[in-house]
Amino acid sequence: MNGLLESSELLSPALESNPLGDPARRKLTVYLPPGHGASDRRYPVVYFLHAFGNSGGSWTNASGFAPTVPARLDALIESGAIPPVIGVFPDAWTSLGGSQWVNSDAIGRYRDYLTKDVVGYVDRTFRTLPKAASRAVVGHSSGGYGALVMGRYHADLFGHIGAHAADAYFEYCYLPDLPKAAAALLKAGGVEAWHAEFQTRVRETKMRGDDFPVVNVLAMAAAYSPKKGEPLGVELPFDANTGRLRLDVWNRWLVHDPVRFVPKFMDAFRKLKTVYLDCGTRDEFNIRWGTRMLAEEFEKAGVERVHEEFEDGHSGVSYRFARSLSVLVPNLAQD
Repeated sequence: MNGLLESSELLSPALESNPLGDPARRKLTVYLPPGHGASDRRYPVVYFLHAFGNSGGSWTNASGFAPTVPARLDALIESGAIPPVIGVFPDAWTSLGGSQWVNSDAIGRYRDYLTKDVVGYVDRTFRTLPKAASRAVVGHSSGGYGALVMGRYHADLFGHIGAHAADAYFEYCYLPDLPKAAAALLKAGGVEAWHAEFQTRVRETKMRGDDFPVVNVLAMAAAYSPKKGEPLGVELPFDANTGRLRLDVWNRWLVHDPVRFVPKFMDAFRKLKTVYLDCGTRDEFNIRWGTRMLAEEFEKAGVERVHEEFEDGHSGVSYRFARSLSVLVPNLAQD
């Protein structure tokens, strides 16, 4: 017996009048476990945060071979590996490719969108257990980063987090893209010219492989170093003409690096009941090392965590959610 996917539209007050003009009305997909409609039982909830470049709909896109994450939920529940749970798949796509699930003057208030608008709607609409001990938040890549952000700010809302290949140790995962972005922006004549051509081209054809470093850097600058009056409202961490690293701006980025902020906010992370971390040993963005650093910080602080590595890269690893859910969901309070 399979669960039911319900889709609705949520008008988010947090996203209204966002700087990029992205929609404030967002599709929200909710997985209801088998038997949900047969009783008055209330269920714990897992919130799934998508990666950069994806949207809330990416969780239900069937590949033809690999099952979707909702299908994996069905299999885990049917096998008895996890108890029944509600799954929530919010959408934080932006016209720069993503939000990092943070509040930003250049992007909008996506942390508020999740923690206030989405969680509030889900608790009002479905038979949830509305307490931190019964809520988990998990994600991959930028979604994993978002899970760590929720642990930092909202341990009173989410009692369990799962971070798959979360952006961490920015020197390794972001720095290699900076010279590539600098070259493309110089050739295009600046941020606004590049972005205008990019938006036209991806609408008419598709995104090229060499686009990713540029849009990735612009999106991260929007999340970590917004500045009013600059093109797209972002301050870049390098000089536009020479490519020289601007340490004042780069240091603004580093404040948002989990390797830096997790130790500073360890009191919040100590409130969590479950912390799950993993990353592939062949991760193309070198996130393996940042994940190891985070695991070490948790261990030093006496925070119980599960840290795993597996033989694979960064993409196409949604199968790992079967493992994180098997760790997290049995720990969720069931009443």
